[in-house]
Amino acid sequence: MLDSVLDSVPIPAGPAAADLLPRLSRMLAGDGPAIMPVPADDPREIARLHDALSPGTPIADGIALVVATSGTTGIPKGAMLSASALTASATATEERLGGPGSWLLALPAHHIAGMQVLLRSVLAGTSPVIMDVSRGFDPAALIAAVGEMSGPLRYTSLVPGQLVKAFENPEAVAALASLDAVLLGGAATPIPLRDRAVDAGIRLVRTYGMSETAGGCVYDGVALRDTMVRIDDGRVVLGGQTLASGYRGLPDHPAFAEPGWFRTDDAGTLVDGVLSITGRLDEAISTGGLTVVPQVVEAALATHPAVIECAVVGLPDERLGQKVVAAVVASKPVTLAQLRSHVASSLDITAAPRELFLLESLPTRGPGKVNRTELRRVLERR
Repeated sequence: MLDSVLDSVPIPAGPAAADLLPRLSRMLAGDGPAIMPVPADDPREIARLHDALSPGTPIADGIALVVATSGTTGIPKGAMLSASALTASATATEERLGGPGSWLLALPAHHIAGMQVLLRSVLAGTSPVIMDVSRGFDPAALIAAVGEMSGPLRYTSLVPGQLVKAFENPEAVAALASLDAVLLGGAATPIPLRDRAVDAGIRLVRTYGMSETAGGCVYDGVALRDTMVRIDDGRVVLGGQTLASGYRGLPDHPAFAEPGWFRTDDAGTLVDGVLSITGRLDEAISTGGLTVVPQVVEAALATHPAVIECAVVGLPDERLGQKVVAAVVASKPVTLAQLRSHVASSLDITAAPRELFLLESLPTRGPGKVNRTELRRVLERR
C-alpha cells in the first residue's frame, strides 16, 4: 500500500547532524514520512540521488529509511528499510558488543554505516560525539573527540583508510585503544592492518554488511542474532530481520527475487559458521583464459612491507584480454619485479601484477570503498 511520500533530508556535516536525532527517534517509532538522507553540502550528489530515487513521490507503507547504495555501476539504488529492520540491527549490535553505549560518529551520516551510529545512539538513549569529516579524516581531531565521549561503554565505526591514517599519530592510536570496540567495515581489512591494530591494543571488530542489510550483519565472520547466511555456488546470500524490503522503484530486482533473502555480489566461503569473503563476483579479471579475483591479489600485496594501500584492476590487453594491474600507495620505493615476486610466493604467477602504478592515494566511493571504475580511468589516462 502507498500512503506517504519519500522525504529528502539533508544531513549536515559535523556536530550539526545531532539536530536530526529527534526526527530519527520519531522515524524509528513509525511517526512521519520515510526519510532519504542526502549530503547537505554536496548539491551534485543531491541532484544525482533525487534523479534516481524520486523523493516527494509515494512510497510503500512501513518504509522508514531509503539509503542509497554505493554500487559498482555508479547508478544509485535505494535500499528500503523498515523501522523494525533498523531496530533489529542496532539491538543485535549492542548484544554482540556487550551492551548499549555512547558512540563516536566519524563517517558521513548519509551512508548506512554513519546513519547506524546515530540510530544506535537514539535507541541507547546516549548523545553521540560527531566529527566533521567533510574535508577528510583528521587523526588529531579524533583524539579530542574520543576525549568527549562518556562511558561506561564507548564505541566507534571506521573504514580501513581511516585506521591507516590514525596510525600516523600515536595519540590517535591510544585513543582508539581506549574504546570498548572499533567497528571496521565498508571495505576489506588488510591482514597487516588488522594485526597492527591488535598489537596496539585496539579491540577491532570487522564488520560485513551493506545498505541492503541495514549495515553490518556479520561481525568477525559470525552472523549477528537473527541474521542468516548461506553460500549458493560461491555467492554469499543473506537473510534475516535486518533485510531491506527491496529497492526503491525496482520491484522485480533479481537480488531480492527469493523472499526473505538478498543475493549479494560477493564471493565467499562458510566453514563452521564463519564467513570469509574472497572477492566480488562482478570484479573478477579474465586474463589469458584464467580468472583472477582482485581482492585475493590485494591481500597478498598488502603483506609487503612497502605497501600501505593497494588496489588491483584489470586493464585491456591485446594478448591476454585483460592484464592484472596494481595501484599502490607505498611507504618507500618498490618495483614491479619486487611485487610480482612477492605475490608469486603465495599465489599462482598468473595473479601477479603485470603493471604497477604508484599513487599518492586511491580514489574512493561511499564509505571508504575503492572506486575501481574511477581508478581504471586514472590508470588508462596514465
